[in-house]
Amino acid sequence: MTTGSTHFTQRPHTRPGWWAVWLMVAFAVMFFINATVFAPYYDSATPFRQVFLPVYWTFMLSCGLAAGVVGLAAMMRQHERSWLVWLSLLTGIFAALIVILVLFAPS
Repeated sequence: MTTGSTHFTQRPHTRPGWWAVWLMVAFAVMFFINATVFAPYYDSATPFRQVFLPVYWTFMLSCGLAAGVVGLAAMMRQHERSWLVWLSLLTGIFAALIVILVLFAPS
């Protein structure tokens, strides 16, 4: 991988840029699985819900936050400008908003 800036329309050229993209993809896949597979279990008081879902959500949101942080680092330190890295930054902001809402919104 080469270092240096890229154009907006190109794919990432740096290793942190690709890390940000793959973390974003992991977050998106886990978010889709959560919405389609695990959503029916939210209202039940099963041990599955109490043990697995908090761990799953923690890992999913960690991937989203890490995508944003790594994407921002790639932009600042290695001048990465790919649209995929910008999208990973938006993913990090979305994950941060979810964390803020979960922590501070009344239940």
